[in-house]
Amino acid sequence: MVRMSAEERRESVIRAAITEFARGGYKGTSTEAIARRVGVSQPYLFRLFKNKQELFLAAATRCMEEIQRAMAEAVRGKSADEAHMAMAEAYKNLLSDPEKLLLQMQVYVAVASAEAEGDHEVGEAVRRKWVELWDSAHLALGADEGETAEFFAYGMLINVLASLGFSADHRVWGCFNLMPMAPERSGSPERPGTPERPEAPGRDSSNPDA
Repeated sequence: MVRMSAEERRESVIRAAITEFARGGYKGTSTEAIARRVGVSQPYLFRLFKNKQELFLAAATRCMEEIQRAMAEAVRGKSADEAHMAMAEAYKNLLSDPEKLLLQMQVYVAVASAEAEGDHEVGEAVRRKWVELWDSAHLALGADEGETAEFFAYGMLINVLASLGFSADHRVWGCFNLMPMAPERSGSPERPGTPERPEAPGRDSSNPDA
């Protein structure tokens, strides 16, 4: 049996935390469940992460970093005119992993809950990473504030509809036919069509009213 290094074990704990927090949220997930998924004891888990909050932030940070990395790779070598659709396609591909989608939503809930209770540490850490994500997309889109806002608004709407479990052929997705994926630019080529709608996690697409 191959013995895992502390760094490899830490990585497996973060992956397990992403799964468990995506399903149960911050307050609804126990460190015991995460330790059990990895196959380690709770005392060992707390040798890697000092507490549950640190582990949650590690999972949230990893999720946002992977989104940022995927979008950065998608726009490499592309012009600002091409970047919007390239990042949209990369984000759509990320949504094939429902855990990333659901963890995003759980992170927003956890920040709002912590802020309401006067705990700003979680929010400050998440906001720092979110601003990095925003700035990365903003630069790729030619530092166009309107286009950056539209890109993120589009992504948030996709998150909401997919999290609610609407199947890919449900009529609510028709709103995307009315929303251009990239704004017109002076002298830019004709705008391509909107990307394929993501499949909602865990739902049967055969029923349009499911």
